[in-house]
Amino acid sequence: FGGFMKKYCRKSGQIYLILIVILQGKKYNKSIGKRVRKSGKNRRKTERRRKNMQLFYTPQHARVGDVIPYYEDGKFHLFYLKNWNPYFGSDRKDGWHLLNTKDMVHYGPETAIGILGGTGSVIKADGIYHLYYCVFEQNPQRQYVCHATSRDLDSWTKHEEETFGPDETIYLPTDWRDPYVFWNEEENCWWMLLCAQSQGKTGRRGCVGLCKSADLHHWECCEPLYAPHASMAAYECPDMFYENGWWYLIFSQFTDRFQTIYRMSRSCHGPWKRPKTDSFDGRVFYAAKSCGDGNHRYLFGWNPTRTQNTWNFDPDPNHEGYDYKTYDWGGTLIPHEIYAREDGTLAVRPNPALKEVLTIQNDVKWAPMNGAWEIGETSAVVDTPYAYASALSENDVPHQGCLAFDFTFSEGTERFAVALQVDEEFARGYYFYLDPKRQRLEYKSAIRMHEQGGWTFQYDVELERPLELIPGKTYSMEIYIDESVMEVYVGGTTALSVRAYDLHDRKFGLAVSDGKVRFENIQLTTMGG
Repeated sequence: FGGFMKKYCRKSGQIYLILIVILQGKKYNKSIGKRVRKSGKNRRKTERRRKNMQLFYTPQHARVGDVIPYYEDGKFHLFYLKNWNPYFGSDRKDGWHLLNTKDMVHYGPETAIGILGGTGSVIKADGIYHLYYCVFEQNPQRQYVCHATSRDLDSWTKHEEETFGPDETIYLPTDWRDPYVFWNEEENCWWMLLCAQSQGKTGRRGCVGLCKSADLHHWECCEPLYAPHASMAAYECPDMFYENGWWYLIFSQFTDRFQTIYRMSRSCHGPWKRPKTDSFDGRVFYAAKSCGDGNHRYLFGWNPTRTQNTWNFDPDPNHEGYDYKTYDWGGTLIPHEIYAREDGTLAVRPNPALKEVLTIQNDVKWAPMNGAWEIGETSAVVDTPYAYASALSENDVPHQGCLAFDFTFSEGTERFAVALQVDEEFARGYYFYLDPKRQRLEYKSAIRMHEQGGWTFQYDVELERPLELIPGKTYSMEIYIDESVMEVYVGGTTALSVRAYDLHDRKFGLAVSDGKVRFENIQLTTMGG
């Protein structure tokens, strides 16, 4: 759906709103528990809180779409495509918007810059800023690259005479968007990467297109930079950078998989190697592009909201909730830090500035439910070789905060979990399972934890990330909460983004199935005044 929205909701250079009104019964299902808020009331309260400090940026009355990052003079200039909710106030302005930030937590006021079009890139050459973007036509469907210039990043002059489409002997005219421009030192010219589809015999034509220029105004179409003939859709939001002897090519796809992924090569021309884990996050992180400040490199994507029941799936029609609904196009801005391991593969860890605003330490107390738990001041240990052991916190899950801890498990452990928003019977909640046998981190929502949801949920796995788990090794785990957004990081290498609305003001939980696990250095931090 994300790709569908992106392809069809940016036509004619604008982001259109598709409003699907679904009338549902208002009966409140008490079986879900008294702490589940009605969605309308919950959304109004969340909207009021959003006006205050956020860990992850969500604009009022709108969603963050594709982010176009640019860094200069100690500041990230984050251009983004703004997708408005059903809101028609006098302050509504469509198209590209600009946010400024030094740490991706504190943001200055955003401004509309007058560019109506799709994703692109911003560079600076000889004192002039250059902005490349894309526009769309229908009947027949065609896409074009456009160019604008500025001296201050706010006021832009469009060069309509430079608008161009693809060489149709190489590429299809239907996909020619998301231009990413950078100076290629090896080739001594400017490169433009594009979301494209190559000509070919099968429907698997997705590729990263390539154009070259000596002056940023005249572009030559070249053969695709990367065309593996694997994807049914064009590779969106391409990005490329060089670091420590490796070229990295980043792009997003929404058929076969729905993720931002990457390839690596010793040469800017390829061949492009697929690493063992070639993605940065799961389904709930998309269209990400990278930008560095000289010391750190960040990957800017969006965690989608969920407002429409597009597929008409509702495991509990008496429940007025959002956790079963379809992912929207756009949502909350998520910056991951990315870095290279010794072998050159890329890993993911949280933005370090998050810890600087979560300064209030909270004591975490645990109440064993099942199993022989050993509870310490900042630890919880259980050895349960033949059963499922669980412990419930006395603390409520905060609206904004971070639960962090280290864990170590013994050989033969089946699986173990940390859960959020668990009820007092340790049943319904949001579960993050560590699964050594399958070498993964898996997310299970509350939908799965009752009969109707268990019968009707279509998939065995909701969200997962590959994760090497070795018995006896100690791993860190951090779960950042910002209202309906949950961002999970394990071992300083692996990230999983989640969007969950329906359960609030409940408890944390720990669970171990058939094994022994030590949870240590448990900390709960919340935002200071």
